[in-house]
This record gives sequence, C-alpha cells and structure tokens, in this order.
Amino acid sequence: MDMDKRLLLSPEARVRLEGWVADRNTPQKLVWRARIVLMWADAASLASIVRTLGKTKKTAYRWRDRYLEQGVDGLGRDATRPGRKTPLSAEVIARVVEMTLRQKPPAATQWSARTLAKAVGLSHTSVQRIWSAHGLKPHLTKTFKLSNDKQFVEKVTDVVGLYLDPPDRALVFSVDEKSQIQALDRTQPGLPMKKGRAGTMTHDYKRHGTTTLFAALDVATGRVIGECMKRHRHQEWLKFLRLIDRSTPKGFDLHLIADNYATHKHPAVKAWLAKHPRFHMHFTPTSASWLNQVERFFGLITGDRIRCGVFKSVAELEGAIQDYLDHHNADPKPFVWTKSATDILEKVARGRQALEVTTLALLWHIILGGLGEAFVTVGTAPWWRSHEEVENGLADGGHCRLRRWPPNSFFSSRCFEAAGLEKCKSDHRH
Repeated sequence: MDMDKRLLLSPEARVRLEGWVADRNTPQKLVWRARIVLMWADAASLASIVRTLGKTKKTAYRWRDRYLEQGVDGLGRDATRPGRKTPLSAEVIARVVEMTLRQKPPAATQWSARTLAKAVGLSHTSVQRIWSAHGLKPHLTKTFKLSNDKQFVEKVTDVVGLYLDPPDRALVFSVDEKSQIQALDRTQPGLPMKKGRAGTMTHDYKRHGTTTLFAALDVATGRVIGECMKRHRHQEWLKFLRLIDRSTPKGFDLHLIADNYATHKHPAVKAWLAKHPRFHMHFTPTSASWLNQVERFFGLITGDRIRCGVFKSVAELEGAIQDYLDHHNADPKPFVWTKSATDILEKVARGRQALEVTTLALLWHIILGGLGEAFVTVGTAPWWRSHEEVENGLADGGHCRLRRWPPNSFFSSRCFEAAGLEKCKSDHRH
C-alpha cells in the first residue's frame, strides 16, 4: 500500500460506508466504491482489491484518491465530462467537399477518409460523416460508355418500346451468348464458412476448358431458353435459333433483341431468318449492352453459381449451368423495365454534355496550364509567354489581354465555361 496516501477512516465515515454496502437500495456504483475505500482502510493489498471486486488498478486508485480529496460525499459524485464537441463550421465542410471533388492526393487516384483527414486536420470519422451527408464515395467507380451509334435514338426507342409495349400475338426475347465460361478447379480444397470467418478458396486454379452459354430471356415471363455449346460461331448461333423456334408456339411472332456481335449478322444467319419470317431481329446500339435484359440474367448466374464454383471438367460446369436454368425456370420472375425511352435519352444527353464539357476543360487546362504558357498580349506586343512572365507583367502595371485561341469562339467560350473561368474578350483590359 502507498504509505504517502495512507487511508484512515473516521468512525462516522466507516459507519456511513458500511451502511451503503448493507443497504439493498444503494446504487451498485456506490456499493463498490464504498467497498474499495473500506478495503483500503483495512490495509488490503491492491491485488486483493482488484481480485475481490473485479475492478482495475486504475479504478481502485481513483476512488481512494477521491475519498482522500473530498471525503465520503466525493464518492457519490461522478467527475464532470466534456460536453458536446463544437460542430464543424460550414467553411470546413465546404473545404472537405471541395478537396474530395476537385483535388487528388499525392501518388493516389482518390482520397481515403484517413488521408483526407490528415490533409485537412480532422478525424477520419468526421470526414466519413461529411462524405455520407453529401453522398460522396471516392472509393467507388462505375463503368459506363456513351454509344456513338448514329441510330442510337431509333434503336433505343425500338428496344424500350418492345419492353414497355410489346406487340400483340408476339413473344419478345432478349438473347445473347455468355462466352468463355471457364471450368476452374482449385489447387486445394477450400474451407467452409463459419461464425466469424468467411469461406476460403485458393487464389490459384486449374483450367479444364471453357463453354459458351446461349440464352434467350422471355421478357414477359422471365423464362430462359438456354444451351451450352463449345464455340460461338454463326453455326452455333443458327443452332440456337432453331432451338428457340422449336421451344415456342408456332402461332406467335418472335422479336429477338440482340447486340451487334458479328455472328448475329452473318450472311448464313440472314438467309435463315429470311426463310423464317416470324423471327424479327432488333439490335441494341453499339456500346449499349445495358439495354439487353439477358445481361442481367448473366450477372445472376455468374454470382449465384459460377464465380465461387469448383468444376473439375467442362461437363460438370455445363451440368451446373443446366441445373441453374431448371431451377430458375421452375418459378421464373421477369425483370420489370421502368424507364421510358425519353427518360433514357435525356439522361444520356446529360451524360454526353458533361463528358464534352469535361473534355474541353481538360484540353484548355493542357493548353494554358499543362504547357506552362499562355497566348497573351502584354502591353502592345503579343507573345507566347510563361505564366510567371504574365504575372510579373501584371504586377508591373502592364495590361494583359488573352488572345482568342483557338479561333472558334464557341470552342474557346465552352472551354472557359468548363474551367469555371470568365472569358476575356480581345479588347478587354485588366
């Protein structure tokens, strides 16, 4: 026991503390605080107090010292705690958002919560809260490509029209092939998932060959006509078209939505389609496979059955795919298309405009910033000058005029607008 802080209890204090311990109505926190003080007063060792009461050494010392400083009444008072932290100012929040959107960290492509927190002097949890409030997710990147198909509008209108308003006495199928599905076996058995641990599989694998899944998704019912084949030439495509022909009622026209893969437009395929007039092909725009609903089905079968599967042969892989098709078709559920062609075209137009502005801004940055020079007029003589020379000229009271380059005024004005700058006319002096 620390002799510098020897604890001596007066008779009155002992009676009061023992009364707390004996009274069943005393809050438990006061009971164990009183017992700590009583044990210190009875010359119990620190180890004995910790073992008997189940408290830490720090706690035992704290309440001994509290009694020595404030007496019995001090045991009933908790220490004051700091209040709520001052909320972040609007300027700090704006700075975090601005850095997230406009700047990049050194030697990295995007901020993490911790790197940005270090840069702005906040905690990483504060940065996370700001990101959450503003819907910012720097670690996520979605893929998308704008189609340059000259018939983009017509094709989108055609395909979406089939989804939302299919013709009478007709079946609409979304068709495609999922090629190069690998039959992969792992080099060692994986461990099953259990509480607190994910299932495992080795990073390396053995290849046993590939197969191609041809699939036709009935847009109305969700049923899938599917078959696996070794290759995906026009011969296999024709074989699959014959399968669709056999698997559907004869009295219905068949509208097939497909992508622009070369085998779909092979001369032999065109000749076969000409002999089977109930088949009507509808092609999605180039670089617009997202319009094809069967791609969503391919995503499901990949995630549900293929990606984490272990297959020792192509036959085993094809058997697993067929089992999945049978299970799916036992209770099919169609995908519900909700966007109209107008909504899609408006969104694509906004994306195209944003991409154009971003490209122009980048080009203008290269012209004015990346090259380190600006085409300006300082005083009366036009030269190509460095930014430093321009700034020095302005500091000396010289007049600076930005020469219009390139000559196309629309292009230059769009560059300025994209870069967030105000266009300087050739006759405007600063």
